[in-house]
Amino acid sequence: MRTLIHHWVTFTGIILTSIACNQSGQNQLNRSAQAMNNCADGQKLSSTEEASIRQSIQADDKIRKIDEIIQQKVRGGFNGNVLIAQKGVVLYQKCFGFGHFEKSCRDSLIPDSKFQLASLSKTFTAVGVLKLIEAKKLSLEDTIQKFYPDFPYHGITIRDLLSHRSGLPNYAYAFDDSMKVNFYKKEKPYPTNATIMHWFATVQPTPKPYNVPGRNFSYSNTNYMVLASIVEKATGQPFETFIRKNIFEPLGMRNTFVATTQNDSINRYRTAGYQWNRRIPKDYYDDVVGDKGVYSTISDLFRWYRALNGDCVLTRKTLAEAFIPRSFEKKGAKNYGYGFRMQLNDLNEPEFIYHTGWWKGYNTMFWFSPKDEYVIIMLGNKYNKSVYRVKELVDVLHGSPHGVNEEDGEVEL
Repeated sequence: MRTLIHHWVTFTGIILTSIACNQSGQNQLNRSAQAMNNCADGQKLSSTEEASIRQSIQADDKIRKIDEIIQQKVRGGFNGNVLIAQKGVVLYQKCFGFGHFEKSCRDSLIPDSKFQLASLSKTFTAVGVLKLIEAKKLSLEDTIQKFYPDFPYHGITIRDLLSHRSGLPNYAYAFDDSMKVNFYKKEKPYPTNATIMHWFATVQPTPKPYNVPGRNFSYSNTNYMVLASIVEKATGQPFETFIRKNIFEPLGMRNTFVATTQNDSINRYRTAGYQWNRRIPKDYYDDVVGDKGVYSTISDLFRWYRALNGDCVLTRKTLAEAFIPRSFEKKGAKNYGYGFRMQLNDLNEPEFIYHTGWWKGYNTMFWFSPKDEYVIIMLGNKYNKSVYRVKELVDVLHGSPHGVNEEDGEVEL
């Protein structure tokens, strides 16, 4: 099975100033759904291959240890679904608790239960943008004003947005309550990406940008909200439509959708988010997407991992760019590329690639190791920070204690 290790072993000495593609841009974007689906399916193992791998990685012993760790999380309040796989073999897949806790609609979680991914959604936004760059419909050096001339902050490029180096304030805190009142419409009470972009163009938000574009890393959900808005301008399609047609459907991710999707079927096995025992109602910013808003299942995310692992959605060169660390201002192992977090080894190469998520009761973790070829997927819908603590699991999968920070997950939108 091919591994992600080839994406970053040659990072040292490589200077990439733009993304090129051997095929024509349009052909790359229009790569047939069947080809992408076949690519994702091609990562599956035969029964003989699986039996051999299970023996080589001592799967039975790992499964026992993994279950002990997960059961401890459950006793600590974890409510959600877990899938852990190594070298293509699913070692652990279990569901714990309920999708809804109210007595009138209490339902046990199943593998097809759909969770809000929160900031884990950014991985899809980043890959969607990179696909458009490969298709030459976007450029890393394009500024926001190319698509939104009235946007008040200048000099911010798509590269800055992807790597959280724009300096933009978080839209959720940048506008005071009077803005919400002035722009409130009874028929459309919840703002969309278009609403937020209009807010930026109409009123100078506060606080002002934290820094000069490109100078520093500063994680902000605004970056990925703007990227999703740019996708809509570049393609003439709603963000939901573009991501569905170019990623979800071609990869066979049948239980994955964006919050703004207009289709009643998405409500089948859809969970609700809870803070302790209180169900959290629809949030004012739930219809703003790109930074969050994707719902998915553990099985579909495993398919997402296999697609990334098999070069099914982007060329190797483009995906390698996504995994180049771009936030060196603060010393430490943690870093950020294009839509993916990472922990670095002593050579400043990605040892682990991941993204966390938190939004209104939902906690999510998508963590994988290029070297040891494993993925940890944890989706919770009842606020519980144990989702972000994967050190013990990493030690089991690696086969020995490994250099992972105890606080490896960060609670961010």
